[in-house]
Amino acid sequence: MNTVLFLITMAVFVFGMWLMGNASHITGFEAIVFIAGILCIAIAMAIPINILGKGKGA
Repeated sequence: MNTVLFLITMAVFVFGMWLMGNASHITGFEAIVFIAGILCIAIAMAIPINILGKGKGA
């Protein structure tokens, strides 16, 4: 379960970085794409904190 969760989290994190990097190439929607990238990275950080943190009694 932890390996699958890690792969999903890493994919969301990398996708968020890709969105932030390519935001300047999308004319007219730069801010929306950049904010979507930030949200993807925030979600990727929140998944292990919320799901894995509860199992350790933290």
